[in-house]
Amino acid sequence: MKNLLIICISILTLSCASNYTITPSVDEIATKYANSITTLDLKEHLYIIASAEFEGRETGELGQKKAAAYLKNFYIKKNIASPYGESDYFQAIPTEHLRPNLNPSENVVAFIKGSEKPEEIIVISAHYDHLGMNGDALYYGADDDGSGTVAILEIAEAFKKAVKEENGPKRSILFLHVTGEEKGLLGSKYYTNFPIFPLKNTIANLNIDMIGRVDKAHKNNPNFVYLIGADKLSTELHKLSEEVNLKYTKLELDYRYNDDEDPNRFYYRSDHYNFAKNNIPIIFYFNGTHEDYHKTSDTPDKINYEVLAKRTQLIFYTAWELANREKRIQVDK
Repeated sequence: MKNLLIICISILTLSCASNYTITPSVDEIATKYANSITTLDLKEHLYIIASAEFEGRETGELGQKKAAAYLKNFYIKKNIASPYGESDYFQAIPTEHLRPNLNPSENVVAFIKGSEKPEEIIVISAHYDHLGMNGDALYYGADDDGSGTVAILEIAEAFKKAVKEENGPKRSILFLHVTGEEKGLLGSKYYTNFPIFPLKNTIANLNIDMIGRVDKAHKNNPNFVYLIGADKLSTELHKLSEEVNLKYTKLELDYRYNDDEDPNRFYYRSDHYNFAKNNIPIIFYFNGTHEDYHKTSDTPDKINYEVLAKRTQLIFYTAWELANREKRIQVDK
C-alpha cells in the first residue's frame, strides 16, 4: 500500500511538471531578438551597400537608385510592410524639394504596426546616400552611412521576428532610410515637411550616422559610442538610454560631442536635427570621424563588425524600451 501511494504521488508530480512552462522575462525576450543581430549579417549587407555596383550612392543617381531597390527588396523578402501598403516603399522627392541640379530621389520606408498603441510612432533613421563618384574615384561610404543603413535592416528584421512570435512592439516603428543627407539633410527635411504619420504622434527619433569604426580617442577601448542630443529635449529619454545600456550592452557612452560649445556642432549635422527642430526627442548615434571620413578609402574592410553589432543592439534595445513602456516618452516643459 505504501509503495502504491509513492507511485501515485510520483505520477502526479511528473504530470504536473509536464504541464508547467517557464515564461521568459521581458529582458530575456528582448535579448533573444537583439541576439539575432549578428556581425555576419551586418557584414553581408554592408559589402553590398558599399560595393562598386552602387557607385557611391549619390543622391538622384543610378547607384542611389540601385541601393534604394536593394533596401526595398530586403523588406519585401522579410515580409516587413510598407506604411503605404502593397509594394510601395518609396517616399518620392521631386527636384523642387532637393536642389535644382539634383535628379528626383526617394526615401525608403518600412513599417511595423504597434499591437496596442499603433498611432504612436518611433522613427529609426539613417541616410543611405553618399558622395558618389568623381571621375574614376569612387566614394564607397561604408561607415558613412552604410553602417547605419545596414543597422536599420538588422533592427527591422529583429522586430519582425518578435512580431512573428507574438512579441511585437506595442507602439509602431517606422524604418526611415533618407536620401540627400550629404546634400544638406534634404531627405529628412522632406519627411518632416511631408510626414507619413503626423509629427505630433512621433514620440522619438533614433538616428544612426556612422557607427562602424573606432576613432583615435578610443583605440584602446573600442566598446564605445558617441551619443548626441538625448538630453536636449527630454531628460526622460536620456535616462532611459542610460538605463538600457547599463542593463544590456554596457558600452561606454561618450557625450563629448553633446556639449553645446563643441565646435564640431554635430548635433546640427545629421538627419535627427530635422526631427529635433519639430520638438521630437532624438538620439544621434555616432562613432566620430576618422582618417577615411569622406574619402574613397571608407571601405567595408575597415569596419569593426563586432562593435557595429553591439551598437546596433543598443539601438534595438532602446527602441524596444520606447516601444513597450507604459507611457510615451515626455518632452521637457
